[in-house]
Amino acid sequence: MSSQEPKPVPLLIARSSQTTEANKTGAWRFLKPRYNEKTAPCGVACPAGEDIGRIQMLTSQGLFKEAWETVLLENPFPGVCGRICYHPCETVCNRGHFDEAVGIHTVERFLAHTASRYELKPHLERLPSRKQKIAIGGAGPSGLAAAYFLARLGYPCDLYEAMPEPGGLLRWGVPSYRLAVDALRNEIERIQQLGVRVFCSKPFGDEFIERAEGSYDAVFLGSGAKRSRSLMVPGEDLPGVEDGNELLQKIAEGRAPALKGTIAVIGSGYAAIDAARCVVRLGASALLIYRRRREDRPAFRDEIKMALEEGVEIKYLETPLRIEADGEQYLLTLQTMEGADIAGDSGAGPQPGKVETIRVSGIFKAAGFEAAEPWIDSPGNGEELIRLNSTVLLRTDRGLPVVFGGDLVSPFKGVVQAIASGKEAAIVLDVLFRDGPEAVRQELDRCKVGGGRPLSMEVYMKGPRLERSPAVVRYNEINTDYFHFSPKIVLPRLLKGERIKSFAEIDLNISANLAIREAERCFNCGLCNQCDNCRLFCPDLAVIRDQTPMGRSIDYDYCKGCGICVVECPRNAMSLGEEQESSGS
Repeated sequence: MSSQEPKPVPLLIARSSQTTEANKTGAWRFLKPRYNEKTAPCGVACPAGEDIGRIQMLTSQGLFKEAWETVLLENPFPGVCGRICYHPCETVCNRGHFDEAVGIHTVERFLAHTASRYELKPHLERLPSRKQKIAIGGAGPSGLAAAYFLARLGYPCDLYEAMPEPGGLLRWGVPSYRLAVDALRNEIERIQQLGVRVFCSKPFGDEFIERAEGSYDAVFLGSGAKRSRSLMVPGEDLPGVEDGNELLQKIAEGRAPALKGTIAVIGSGYAAIDAARCVVRLGASALLIYRRRREDRPAFRDEIKMALEEGVEIKYLETPLRIEADGEQYLLTLQTMEGADIAGDSGAGPQPGKVETIRVSGIFKAAGFEAAEPWIDSPGNGEELIRLNSTVLLRTDRGLPVVFGGDLVSPFKGVVQAIASGKEAAIVLDVLFRDGPEAVRQELDRCKVGGGRPLSMEVYMKGPRLERSPAVVRYNEINTDYFHFSPKIVLPRLLKGERIKSFAEIDLNISANLAIREAERCFNCGLCNQCDNCRLFCPDLAVIRDQTPMGRSIDYDYCKGCGICVVECPRNAMSLGEEQESSGS
């Protein structure tokens, strides 16, 4: 070594020879983080109260059976709702503020299709058998849902249905291009496998409750609103002016009529849109007449769009004045309505002198629906009524409890509201038998999702969801730094030219890869998905993996309460509070 070269200096690294565990830095803490799963806004918006965030999380992990069973905890009809529900959950999806809302109904439909394809059997909790027996009038969505949840609560149920096959309006009022019959039958069969008995071609009248006494301990009436309301115009009773629901029923029964020329359909809801689209498929031209503005339509926007694509013509701000026969055709006189400030029926007004008469080959009425029999439409007749969320509990003088539900009670007519009604009826009857009528309201309040109207059967049965906070996660509480922009998948469907040639189902099934990709877009608001950010970012190594339900816990001996774990949680599944407020957590 040259004398000019510097001598090497030894590198010394300070190293403690003792553990620092004795220095319990948790004593410095005045803020305390904790795991605190919360409620996603989609779950509050879903009338059936589905745990949507967890369903999407399980799907994204490829746990399709578990995701499907999570749907079934709250909704026995994932295949139906995945097709025809108007999915209000998607309108409040936090992801919609980021790019596009998650296709929740698309994933739900995929789960139902996968379960059917592989003949999966759900493993859900059922309570021990109860001695009380329930009679249910109407095997539509509310009656079937009530039977499903009552069976899971341990009650034997008998369903009485006037039609030759169960399903109600799902079977006889929804065309197969929207809801495949096999998909509906699969889900009804699963309900029957719980021991529910269905007696078809057994109409029930106002004596049904009297006949039920002595044989049953309670009655649920879930008859749908299936008769078109009167138009209140001269000529509506002429031969050839028919009910839109009757057209849909004839098609479902395989008795589709031959149509030609231009057919007028009066209305704007789902039944009116379906009737108009069926008219096109039967070879005629469809003219849909709606008394309000385009933006006031109650039917789902996508259904309107497809109807226009298929050739349905829509006349807005027109209402019928009279109908006259003209040989084999009809003269339909229409009054033009004012377009401004139409918030409801009372807000609409005619424009003076704006009247036109059109010639059509036939007319179908679909301007709202009501109960087929007056006694069903006005339950009670003076007895004591207890009005609840979406059902009416009736206590008769003779002591037989009767619950009215479904379209009879709900101001909103839809399959998911009917399901919610059936679930509520099941909870009401169970509470009634166990604790008496005075406990019903309190128990319903306990089961509300996020403090909203939807009820959770999982919460009622004291499942894991019971531990979740009712606080609803807002978009600004999501750490969007951990998400990237990703377009919503486009649901494959038949081409327009193919659609109008038959009643084949329009929307097609998606692959597992697409379902996982769409579910991965979900923020899983308020839920821990085991991303491990809390552990990775903790400067004190105070987050420990363990065998607790959350999969990790916080060692408060060393947690200084810096809050980094809470900030870096992408989904707001943690909370940070003052030490004394959360000392018991």
